[in-house]
Amino acid sequence: MPMQEEYTGQRADAAHGPLPSLALGALGVVFGDIGTSPLYALKESFVGHHPLAVDPAHIYGVLSLIFWTMMLVVTVKYVFIVLRADNDGEGGSMALLALIGRRLGDTRWTPAIIALGVLATSLFYGDAIITPAISVLSAVEGLTVVEAGLTPLVLPIAIVILIALFVIQGFGTAKVGALFGPVMAVYFVTLAVLGIANILRHPEIFQIVNPAWALHFFQIDPQLAFLALGSVVLAVTGAEALYADMGHFGRKAISIAWLYAALPCLMLNYLGQGALLLDNPAAAQNPFFLLAPEWARLPLVILATMATVIASQAVISGAFSVTRQAVQLGFLPRLRILHTSASAAGQIYVPLINWALLACVIMLVLGFGSSSDLAAAYGIAVTGTMVITTCMLGVLTFSVWRWNPLIAGAVTGLFLIVDGAYFLSNATKIPDGGWFPLMVAAISFLVLTTWATGRRIMRNALREDAMDLDLFIRSAGSSLKRVPGTAIFLSASGEGVPPAMLHNVKHNRILHERNIILTVRTEEVPHLPFDGRTEAQDYGQGFFRLVLRHGFMENVDVPAAMKTVRDCGGPIGVSDTSYFLSRETLVPSSRPGMAIWRERLFAWMVRNAESPMAFFKLPTNRVVELGSQLEI
Repeated sequence: MPMQEEYTGQRADAAHGPLPSLALGALGVVFGDIGTSPLYALKESFVGHHPLAVDPAHIYGVLSLIFWTMMLVVTVKYVFIVLRADNDGEGGSMALLALIGRRLGDTRWTPAIIALGVLATSLFYGDAIITPAISVLSAVEGLTVVEAGLTPLVLPIAIVILIALFVIQGFGTAKVGALFGPVMAVYFVTLAVLGIANILRHPEIFQIVNPAWALHFFQIDPQLAFLALGSVVLAVTGAEALYADMGHFGRKAISIAWLYAALPCLMLNYLGQGALLLDNPAAAQNPFFLLAPEWARLPLVILATMATVIASQAVISGAFSVTRQAVQLGFLPRLRILHTSASAAGQIYVPLINWALLACVIMLVLGFGSSSDLAAAYGIAVTGTMVITTCMLGVLTFSVWRWNPLIAGAVTGLFLIVDGAYFLSNATKIPDGGWFPLMVAAISFLVLTTWATGRRIMRNALREDAMDLDLFIRSAGSSLKRVPGTAIFLSASGEGVPPAMLHNVKHNRILHERNIILTVRTEEVPHLPFDGRTEAQDYGQGFFRLVLRHGFMENVDVPAAMKTVRDCGGPIGVSDTSYFLSRETLVPSSRPGMAIWRERLFAWMVRNAESPMAFFKLPTNRVVELGSQLEI
């Protein structure tokens, strides 16, 4: 039946298709952020807030650190290990949190694991603000290499590009997205060609694969080497995208794109920049653009700008996806979520998040003014997320995968040392701008936890006041007048009589011939098969309780789902069905729960949440809302 196919929840954007096409798509979307890091990573190591001497020892030391960071953090940790931690094919902090929660159940560690997952999501929002700002700004700054007199135009051009990027989100990026892979393929090939052209003058630069150079750097200048980690880690910003975008392209395609395309091209470019610095130490002011001959620099600026826009697009789309997951898992209120593609379920647009990101990005660009100053704010959120992912990976290896404790401990310990060192180095940037992503993360964490805690308190309060359904049916089922049709009462709880049903009886003194109490439940898996989505219970006298399940990556279309239900007294027609919603006005109180100011914040979020009617796609002319006050 067509409607059933529509509601199966199968992903139109699932990782199906020819492997080369998926790998090319991954190159465009997944590696956009890490692919644009050569624009600023090496430059910041030598001319950033903790400048280094541009001599062979420091050049070899920094490049060796970049190489081994890519190998350990990206290749070993993410490609070989973390990508195996998929939640039915989906990745990312929320998916990993749901996976661990589903496997472990309710244990004494559960609150800490939930807090880690929410904190990682909060840090992601800080990263999603900085990435477009630093990426686009660093690309446009290439104009100053082409012509120094263009310096005053850098900020206006960057702001125009960023505004245009966020404005087009509402129109959908499906068609533009088809160009991402080919454009990034050209960009990565360009990285490699520019690198090789400079490596040919100094082939000895390949010695940096020997970790002794990194150790020598720490021996000759331990303090600056530690501080340099804060710039070196900029080379792997975007590594988390490998895991977060796994559901779109699959582990195999992402691994192939990294091992055979992104990694070689990136390292060749970094080696080329190092070779250039050996010849011309003054090129440290902007080694990426100075790799190219003078005639090719303007085209390189244009190509780099396109690449940074693509990298920013991937982060923005990721913010939309993470927001939807947070809404479905109960960490954010219902938000307006629009689909921008009829065929790709992952193509969504969240207006509130889009305009909030744009405002913050513009403030960042105007406030910091240059990519070098922004680099001081970049890294703390990325490394914080990496540390959290390692902690959650430790829980996974010990408790879910049940590795040998010695192996699990050694792997987790190694990555904690590496990620922890980078995080501590970036912590020194907090006074110079690192406070900004931490402030964004703190606000996001407060909002996410306030909503989750407030929902739990509100549900407990409703459960305390709820009337037993069997008692209600015995007292009212046969005594009240019945009217034709079906009444569906939405209820957050799977127990008792929903407030909307009680208020309907109290004020209208009638019942419908068929009364269905509907609870929409989000499971801790991304997608559910069609079978087993609904669970019905017949209480007699025309009363039914129905549970509608869906995955946390799916949107809910209640009327479409109801057309497939057959075990609630027969088919449910559209024309004779009414939906009853209860709208609670929350009254903050001093009863145990949250601080009064958090209760007021929660009440404000409830008032401004997207209407259940729109969120569940209920027909506007078939909905009745009944209000009441609830003290929390």
